[in-house]
Amino acid sequence: MAADLQAKYSKLAQEYSKLRAQNQVLKKGVVDEQASSASLKEQLKQRDQSLRKVEQEMDSLSFRNQQLAKRVELLQEELATSEAKGKKGKNKGDSPSQQGLQTQSVFDEDLQKKIQENERLHIQFYEADEQHRRQEAQLRVRLEELERDSEQHQAVVDGLTTKYMETIERLQSDKARIEVKAQTLEREAKECRMRTEECQQQLRRCQSELNRQVKQSSSVIQEKVPFNDTKFSDYNSLNVPPHNRRHQLKARDVAGQALGFVQDLVAALLNFHSYTEQRVHIYPLDSSIEPVSPLNQKFSQYLHENAAYVRPLEDSLLQLHQSITEDTVTVLETVDKLKNFADNFSSYTHFLQKILPYQLKSLEEECEAPLCTTALAAKNQELQSDMKRVTSVFEKLQNYINLLALPSVQQDPMPQSSTSAVFTQLAACLHSLHDAIKEMSKHYNQKAGLEQELPTVTQKLRTTTECLLGSLGSLTNSTGKIATFFSNNLDFFTSSTGYGPRGGTVALNPLQAESMLANKKKAADYIHAIRKPRPQSVPYREALSNRRILTSSTESREGLTQQVQQSQEKIARLEQEKEHWLLEAQLGKVRLEKENQRIADLEAQLAAALGGSPTLHTAPASALVHSQEDAETEQRATGKEATLCTSLVGMLCTTPTVEHVGDEESREQLIKTHYMARVGELTTQLQISDSKAVHFHSECRALAKRLAIAEKSRETLSEEVKLANQNITRLQDELATTKRSYEDQLSMMSDHLCSMNETLSKQREEIDTLKLGSKGNAKKNKGR
Repeated sequence: MAADLQAKYSKLAQEYSKLRAQNQVLKKGVVDEQASSASLKEQLKQRDQSLRKVEQEMDSLSFRNQQLAKRVELLQEELATSEAKGKKGKNKGDSPSQQGLQTQSVFDEDLQKKIQENERLHIQFYEADEQHRRQEAQLRVRLEELERDSEQHQAVVDGLTTKYMETIERLQSDKARIEVKAQTLEREAKECRMRTEECQQQLRRCQSELNRQVKQSSSVIQEKVPFNDTKFSDYNSLNVPPHNRRHQLKARDVAGQALGFVQDLVAALLNFHSYTEQRVHIYPLDSSIEPVSPLNQKFSQYLHENAAYVRPLEDSLLQLHQSITEDTVTVLETVDKLKNFADNFSSYTHFLQKILPYQLKSLEEECEAPLCTTALAAKNQELQSDMKRVTSVFEKLQNYINLLALPSVQQDPMPQSSTSAVFTQLAACLHSLHDAIKEMSKHYNQKAGLEQELPTVTQKLRTTTECLLGSLGSLTNSTGKIATFFSNNLDFFTSSTGYGPRGGTVALNPLQAESMLANKKKAADYIHAIRKPRPQSVPYREALSNRRILTSSTESREGLTQQVQQSQEKIARLEQEKEHWLLEAQLGKVRLEKENQRIADLEAQLAAALGGSPTLHTAPASALVHSQEDAETEQRATGKEATLCTSLVGMLCTTPTVEHVGDEESREQLIKTHYMARVGELTTQLQISDSKAVHFHSECRALAKRLAIAEKSRETLSEEVKLANQNITRLQDELATTKRSYEDQLSMMSDHLCSMNETLSKQREEIDTLKLGSKGNAKKNKGR
């Protein structure tokens, strides 16, 4: 259970780290887009300001153009009048005509300049207007694109936020449930400790009793069985190896622990090979963009077959663990399942030897990549040496495991000294494997750090590298646990098992093991036959079955809790059905009363219709009255001696009968039944209350989370309100500035109009003086 929870938490932590990394990337993208949007808004604001300035200039130029046009019209009119007058006075003299021609040429030049200036201003105004329109259209298109991108990013961020919040809520609910389960497990652990202490006390008492019996039996054997053959121990009639049950229990426990560690090792190896295969398809060449090299393709094909070599390790060790029971003999000569594990380990070692050249070549290809630095190449060389070292350590382990599996195949016992040496070397080799994998994990971490600095690294490669580093970490942990476990149990592996003939140094062979198990069965049957007449004793087989039931009770606890939940649901459903049938019974009772009333009315109508024979009605009525009186008398007779007993826990009604012998027993049985029912109800209510408390606790946590989210949203909304107020003040300032600029422009235009009016009045005065001068000259010419 703890291992499953740890694995689940590790998976959830990995997923959470991945999602958090993605969230950071998305946040960075959103911040960049917001910055670009702010810059574009600032540019748009500057363009609007420049546009307003251009519009102001355009207004002033248009006003100036209108003034000039009016002036041109006036000048044209004056020119026309002056030409007409000039034609009339052409014959009157040459000097006035020359003076008029000079004045007209001056006016024509001034008019031509004003016309050219007006055309130039029109062209500039048109070009500025077109350029402003183009820029405004481009900025509007760009603004729409940025708003769409911002909306998309905001939708992605909202979706990820919702997903993260759901994940966090689910994790917190799982945490609450696991905490409740941990509390229950702690209570169960306390109970188990108390039981263990009681069992230890009983065990000490039993050991003391057994030691006393052993001493007594050994004294009897030494005094009354003096026929042991000390010269030829094989011919001794009592030279039968004993069955060591304690050794069997220890061997099964050690095999179970080894199975758990090997399962973790198998999972770590599967993850390591799978992520290595994914990395081969991504780096140094991405298979989705361009094909990888034939060497890496072959390497990927071999790595894809890793499960066929790794899974049998777990299966063969599981078979070995299942073959070790209390009724078997576990020594190297009798454990034939160890050979299967050795064969599977040899096949996996050959698999490592087969993929080792491809691993080295793949690292060389990474070194030949154009962006590979010298530090990265050095780390690749270190990884090559680490992989060679790991493969050599696995080869050593294969040799030692094959040596341990030889006695079960050849049925030739191995000397105790050789067995101890093999187990000692195997423990040292496991520590070497842990050191080699730890070193490889350290170098891989350094290599991953250097790869992160490369400019061409992708998110897919980062994720695969993180997963690969996680698998290497779990592989390091599992090999360290296996090495520590083997070192702690090395005394058990190297010590003599206790199986073998008395007084002999020869190890046990399979035939002797079979005979020993047969003798054990006969002894158990004999003891069972001796103790059979005693009713208070428990048979040996029943005791073994009870022990198995007790050991498996912890495993069936979850099944029992599910059965309890199903029973509670069934009880609730039956309660609903009970209420339904009670309502149906009440409705039936009401209908019966209505039918009785209707029958009484019909009988009354029938009696009224007959009229002359009232005895027909009185007879059944009197019979009914008599029957009711008889029933009441029977109830009184039966209820006279009935007694009602009340207490704090309930009510019990007893009716004494003629048989007074079983009264006390029936009363005790009723009280016991009542208390058991009451205890069952209270237990059900307690379970329902516990489930409700857990549910309310989770709801409170969820409400607290929602409150925190609401507080955060309130803070964000207040920040948005502040920003909106700041925007309002900024717009008001801009409006005041624009208003002041317009007022200044109007004042400037009015001043300009005043100046233009003054110039026009001066020009008119000059024209009038010229006209007067021309008239005077004309009169002088006429006088001459």
